[in-house]
Amino acid sequence: MTSIVETVEDDGVLSSGLSMAELGTRIRGERRSRGLSIERLAELSGISRSMVSEVERGAKTPSVLVLDRLATALGTSIARLLDEPARETPRVLRRAEQRVLRDPSGWERRILSPVLPDVEFEFMRTTIGPGVDAGEFAPHSPGSREYVAVESGRLRLTVDDRPHTLDAGDSVYYPGDRRHAFANDGDTDCVYYLAMELGGPSAAHHGPRKGMLDG
Repeated sequence: MTSIVETVEDDGVLSSGLSMAELGTRIRGERRSRGLSIERLAELSGISRSMVSEVERGAKTPSVLVLDRLATALGTSIARLLDEPARETPRVLRRAEQRVLRDPSGWERRILSPVLPDVEFEFMRTTIGPGVDAGEFAPHSPGSREYVAVESGRLRLTVDDRPHTLDAGDSVYYPGDRRHAFANDGDTDCVYYLAMELGGPSAAHHGPRKGMLDG
């Protein structure tokens, strides 16, 4: 299994300016609203209890993969953990307002879609540096769908251990409730767009995942 880096940025603040304390409060609120204990969230996400506790207290900055596993276990998206639902439509997200997550391994995710009440959808632009493996993401809830379109470079998308090579201009659909991983084997940046629609019941109703990770 791909190892998961614990930290996003050394200063403990997301690039968009959200503090770790604010992020921890939101994660704790989502967990409590679902009636989950820290132990149960750790079990569902495959993240150690100590790591979950430190993230909720704002004492540790999670990597993008850790944050994604927590969001998946809560049956929601990273975007909802970072932002409050939009109160007006249309909702324009200026570049300076978009949430950006930068992983120390050499890739970043820019969230392009606003959070909407009762809608679990996320639209993002990801840049993966040359030779960087962004790692494997856990399956989302049943009925989830993901669509990818490559803008530049070459992307290696692996779904349930089956690799697919996508060049600039290529696109693909795959069920989001399968294991999926992203890597750039080329010598230039790979930029792609991903639209994710979460479906089915919350992962809180599923059984535990194998392999406890310390983050």
